[in-house]
Amino acid sequence: MQTVLIIEDEKDLAELVSFNLEKEGYRTIAAPDGISGLDEAQRQVPDLILLDLMLPGMMGTEVCKILKKSEKTAKIPVIMLTARGEEIDRVVGFEVGADDYVVKPFSTRELLLRIKAVLRRSLPDEPSGKTMRIGPIAIDPDRHTVAVAGEEIVLTTTEFKLLLNLAERLGRVQSRDLLLKNVWGYNYVGDTRTVDTHITRLRTKLGPAGDLIKTVRGFGYKMEEP
Repeated sequence: MQTVLIIEDEKDLAELVSFNLEKEGYRTIAAPDGISGLDEAQRQVPDLILLDLMLPGMMGTEVCKILKKSEKTAKIPVIMLTARGEEIDRVVGFEVGADDYVVKPFSTRELLLRIKAVLRRSLPDEPSGKTMRIGPIAIDPDRHTVAVAGEEIVLTTTEFKLLLNLAERLGRVQSRDLLLKNVWGYNYVGDTRTVDTHITRLRTKLGPAGDLIKTVRGFGYKMEEP
């Protein structure tokens, strides 16, 4: 049974989400603020976290930053919940490591589809038995690890999937829409900025090796040998 941690200060909403998730077979944990949410994440290590952006005491973005900096919780996928739908909020959410973003009010069906898609992305791929090497980058699909010049770097599940998708199609241009379909697992209509934001963060984490990911202006991205 997969566990979902709900960090949400609106009690009625948290209870409604919890009720619907448990109907679908998930186990749920609720936390009313960022501090208790961080404690629960460390203590129980859930399979996914639903994180409200506007929380008392500590913003959801700060909670997400802390989660992604901790080795124990860095790879837990995070879906941000917020009543604010401006593009800047989505971008900030992705920049601090969120895997997806749902704007309130949302339907239960939409939320469940997003949760299933994110959890599906976090499942390990079939063992390949080999490490992919592109220049200084070493990608181990079985262990879900990435190293640059021998030093391991921490990627979110989505960042790893994105890098692996580009690496497996080395030299081939991938449109933003195709990357959304292959990596995110559903059609994020009209929001290709999601891809751009994750590519920017991925390049930053890879350091100079991030230059191997090339932008194809007006279309998408590709990865090339050095």
